[in-house]
Amino acid sequence: MSAVDDSYLQQLDEFLSRPNQMWLLGAGISRDAGIPLMHPLTHRVMELAATSTHKLLLDALLAELPKNTHIEHLLSQLGDYTTLGKRSSSQKVNIAGVEYSVSTLEAAHIEILKYISDTVKWGYRAADGTTSAVIGSYEHPMVSVTHHIAFVNALIGKRQAGLDSRRPPIRFFTTNYDTLLEDALALGCYSYWDGFSGGAVAFRDYRYGDAEPATGCRAHVIKLHGSIDWHLGEDGKVWRVRDKDLYPDRAGRVLIYPQATKYIATQRDPFAAQFDVFRRTLSNGSDNVLAICGYSFGDDHINQEIEFALSAPTSKTTILAFCEELDDIIPPVLEAWRQSSWGKRVYVMTQRGLYAGPVGPLHGRTDGSSLNWWTFGGVTDVLQNGAEGVHYREIS
Repeated sequence: MSAVDDSYLQQLDEFLSRPNQMWLLGAGISRDAGIPLMHPLTHRVMELAATSTHKLLLDALLAELPKNTHIEHLLSQLGDYTTLGKRSSSQKVNIAGVEYSVSTLEAAHIEILKYISDTVKWGYRAADGTTSAVIGSYEHPMVSVTHHIAFVNALIGKRQAGLDSRRPPIRFFTTNYDTLLEDALALGCYSYWDGFSGGAVAFRDYRYGDAEPATGCRAHVIKLHGSIDWHLGEDGKVWRVRDKDLYPDRAGRVLIYPQATKYIATQRDPFAAQFDVFRRTLSNGSDNVLAICGYSFGDDHINQEIEFALSAPTSKTTILAFCEELDDIIPPVLEAWRQSSWGKRVYVMTQRGLYAGPVGPLHGRTDGSSLNWWTFGGVTDVLQNGAEGVHYREIS
């Protein structure tokens, strides 16, 4: 191994110790915690909907969509029909020869959100051919916060230890609906800001264009797609509320989905404010590090924000993407970024090795087997023990 090759591992370690860090975290980080990825989640939601009064409607919507459809596509389709219904003088739409009122569509939407919320909150593991499905419940939850605690301790407790008052907060941008990241921060006694004020019941007091608090917190948590504990009140206010509380009055879960209706939704608070923070952080001209883990690069809106910011002539942001190569192929958008004019600021860590811009893969195993440093647990290991130590331990 050449000294030049080794320098890339040293650079990776240096980037992960920089003060100006932001992380983009996707569904992959919660899989080992017992929360299903999108297609198993879809399977579970449709199981729960099997006895629903809305099953005929949901089946009709699914029949209109491609074979590999998941629950977010279904909700977007439902949202589009609801919008059409609201524009109609009859307040109805025809789907597969059946007329549905706007109120029926909205009731189906809220019901699906409840199924998603319950599955994410209590956990679900699909059958895999050798084992039966495992279904979490209020009485028997199966979601574990252990992996998230290890991650925040490695990142904040070790990498960012000391100089607390002088280090800016780490910004966690996540597409996940679960609360495992917030729970792990609290259990680690790391203060964080999420745009809400209050206690067990909290109100959203951060608005589009407001400045983030500059001091006092180790982390900022910005949930780009909403959360299972966000509720829209009858008065239009957004609340963070415990699951079984009867107050305040609320109209339903606040969630967002990355399809046709998503762009419209992101123009309104609270989502407009969340994406504004994301946009401003990416474009602030500092020597930022954007580390990415558990994200599949399937959200065009997020990808466009990243590309627009990093392609600017003034950008100094470096991307560290930890991801899997499916069939030995890097996600196409990530491949385009590393081959671009600013690709020298794009590092990709996969099971095959490390890519530095157009160079790579480097540091792959000589026997062709896979590295695991791209996984959530692998990233935690890198943060805790250093890229060089983890890499050489893996290949030895």
